[in-house]
Amino acid sequence: MFAELQQWPARRWGTAAIASVVVALVVGLPTDVIPNPVFGRSIGVTWWSYPVLAVTAVLGGLLAATYVRDPEMALDDRPARTGGIGGLLSFFAVGCPVCNKLVIVALGTVGARRWFEPVQPYLAALSVVLMVAALRARLRNAQSCPLPAR
Repeated sequence: MFAELQQWPARRWGTAAIASVVVALVVGLPTDVIPNPVFGRSIGVTWWSYPVLAVTAVLGGLLAATYVRDPEMALDDRPARTGGIGGLLSFFAVGCPVCNKLVIVALGTVGARRWFEPVQPYLAALSVVLMVAALRARLRNAQSCPLPAR
């Protein structure tokens, strides 16, 4: 996996950097992990939300960079679902449990605090595992079976 990353051209690293910032903003602003005047939360940000957001941003950026077309080959994009699910789980993991409308509708305010809030760290861990698995699959298959360029 690391050998493949070392072979990346500057174009892919630039894409990874830009995509990491975009992922951090897309996940961090609405969940108010990144403070902003538009969104707020009723319950403070947990200490582990910051590292989860950082790891999610880096992994999301690296995953996005794997989709930068290499002129010699095209990659299979089946791991995109795994990475997408991982990113979505990360969004739920770092978000305010009582600010999430889906959780409130499903569990109510008390249920959100009693049942959903304790599960959030596990969602965060699962999201990171899924994103690492998707990135590993994309990188492992990058050189193994290239499709001809069209």
